[in-house]
Amino acid sequence: MKSAVTICLVPEARQGPFVYHQGLADGCARAAKIGFHGVEIFPPAASAVKPAELKTLLRKHRLQVAAIGTGAGWLTKQWSLTSPDSAIRRKAIQFISQMIDLAGQFSAPVIVGSMQGRVQPDIERSQAFEWLADGLRKLSLRAAESRQVLLYEPLNRYETNLINRIDSAAEWLDEQSLEHVRVLADLFHTNIEQADVAAAIVRCGPRLGHVHFADSNRHAVGLGHTRMAPIIKALRKVGYEGYLSAEIFPLPNSDQATEQTIKSFRKFVERN
Repeated sequence: MKSAVTICLVPEARQGPFVYHQGLADGCARAAKIGFHGVEIFPPAASAVKPAELKTLLRKHRLQVAAIGTGAGWLTKQWSLTSPDSAIRRKAIQFISQMIDLAGQFSAPVIVGSMQGRVQPDIERSQAFEWLADGLRKLSLRAAESRQVLLYEPLNRYETNLINRIDSAAEWLDEQSLEHVRVLADLFHTNIEQADVAAAIVRCGPRLGHVHFADSNRHAVGLGHTRMAPIIKALRKVGYEGYLSAEIFPLPNSDQATEQTIKSFRKFVERN
C-alpha cells in the first residue's frame, strides 16, 4: 500500500477536507518532503491542470497521481449524474469525461463522489439509479480506454440518499455489471455508515479501488477514534495494494496533519 495526500485547486473548497491549497508546485514539494508516494488532486476543471507542468513536478519530486477528484462539478455548478434535468446530466458526464482524459495521461483513476447527486423529490428512486448506472457505465468505458477504472465513492447519509455503504455499493456494481468501476472506501464515511468497517472491506473484495485515509472526525488518522489495525488487516486480506489518501482537514495545520498521517501510515502499514 502507498500513501497519498490531497491538493485542492478549488477556491470554493478551502474549508473542505483537503490538506494543501497553495497550488500544485507547493503541494507536490511539501508532499514529497513529508514522504508521501502520491498526490490526489481536486481541480476546478480538467483545463485547470497543465499536463506538462504536472509531469515536470511529479518527476522532480518522485511522486505519482493517486487519483483526481471531480467534486468541483457539484460544488461550483450543481451538476450531477442523477439530476432530473437531462441537460445537466450531460454536462456532468462531459465534465467528468474531461477529467478522465486528464487522469489518463497520469495512469490515474477519477473519483465520482458528490457528482453522483441524490434522489430528488418527486423522482422515483429506481429512475435515479437508472441515471446513475447509465452515467457510470459511459464514464467507466471512457476510463477503460486509458486502461483505468472509475472510482465510485459512497457518501454518508447526510450527503446523499443513494448508496451509503461500501459493501452495498460493491453489490450494486456487480448487479449492474459495471466491470470498470471500483469502490472508494472513505474511512470517514464508513465510520458513520458501517457497523464493522473491516468486515465491509472484506465484503467489497476485489471491487475496492481506493481508500481515503481519514479518522472518525475527518482529521488525520490517530486523532479520532477509528480502530485502524483491523482495517489495515482487512485491506491486506483482500489484496489491496493501492493508495491510502489523506482527504482530511488540515488541522491543526497542514504540516501537522501530514506529519500525523505519515506517522500513522508507518505505524499501521509499514511496521506491521
